[in-house]
Amino acid sequence: MANTSTRTLRLLSLLQSRRYWPGAELAGRLQVSPRTLRRDIDRLRELGYPIQAQRGVEGGYQLAAGTALPPLMVDDEEAVALAIGLQAAAQGGVEGIAESSVRALAKVVQIMPARLRRRVEALSAMTVPASWGSAGQPTVNPGILTTVALACRDSERLRFSYTAADGEHTARHVEPHRLVLLGRRWYLVGYDLTRHDWRSFRLDRLAAPGGTGTRFRPRELPAPDAAAFVRAGIGNVTAAHDVEVVVLAPAAAVRQRIGRWATVEDIDATHCRVRMTADSLDWPTMALGAIGADFRVISPPELLDQVHDWGRRFSQADLTAADHTAADLTAADLTAADLTAADLTKTTRTAPSVPAPGPPAPPGSGWRGRAG
Repeated sequence: MANTSTRTLRLLSLLQSRRYWPGAELAGRLQVSPRTLRRDIDRLRELGYPIQAQRGVEGGYQLAAGTALPPLMVDDEEAVALAIGLQAAAQGGVEGIAESSVRALAKVVQIMPARLRRRVEALSAMTVPASWGSAGQPTVNPGILTTVALACRDSERLRFSYTAADGEHTARHVEPHRLVLLGRRWYLVGYDLTRHDWRSFRLDRLAAPGGTGTRFRPRELPAPDAAAFVRAGIGNVTAAHDVEVVVLAPAAAVRQRIGRWATVEDIDATHCRVRMTADSLDWPTMALGAIGADFRVISPPELLDQVHDWGRRFSQADLTAADHTAADLTAADLTAADLTAADLTKTTRTAPSVPAPGPPAPPGSGWRGRAG
């Protein structure tokens, strides 16, 4: 018979593997008596696991849902699958999920045996993610993401190399504060010990991070929170275009679609004002087309010209190849209808219901944190 601790962990693993276990079968799997099984069940209950018992000859046990999430037992295959899934979620665009995925991934990787960690790294290296709007969008190495997350959590000084927007490579020594996901880009907010000032760093430009083993006492961030600090840095970047558009839809509906990448202001119950900055007008054009509502361009005039040009080309789409389908043509016509509505002369469309998800993040928008 195994010792009590090992047996209890084995019991927990069995309870999580099936919805219901007959008492006799469960005792047989553990090679213990029914009385010992009952004591082990009571021990798990004391640890917070909600285990339900059914009395009688055919009685047994099942792990029920509780008010709090107790620790879970996973085998090797499940641990690898969990890490891979969390890496994918961390790179995804689901609002509110990526940050939690990074925290969970850091916990899993920290305790994962080296043999399993190598399997996760191999799967990550040989897997190519494919998603709409991913072309040209920089991605972050999951190893870099977890290393930086652990350094933030443990208040451990970090060294890494960094490539600025102009291509300059520098070595950095930083006290990491927080990770921020903004516009599907990850930023590290930290105190630069060489420049003696707070900075934000894009993780896709960061390489070879490593903890120094030196702990530090966290400094006070000169902003309400890390996200506000990154947004302020982005606001200081001069963009090529300042876009202002009036959209014929409620502000709440528009925020649901593009609120992560634009400022949306209420005008009235059915109108709102959208402002955004970008190096290229391609991203504002795609975002406005994805809103699914009529809009009127206020500035710049070049945006109206581009919308008309896109609308003209979309409206001329035709079945020019045998492999084109009616669905392709319909999608093109629908997109053109949204785009050509920019030169609005009447407002007859009702406020739309806005489905999820939103448009892809702005590729090449030039957004970056303050790095010196």
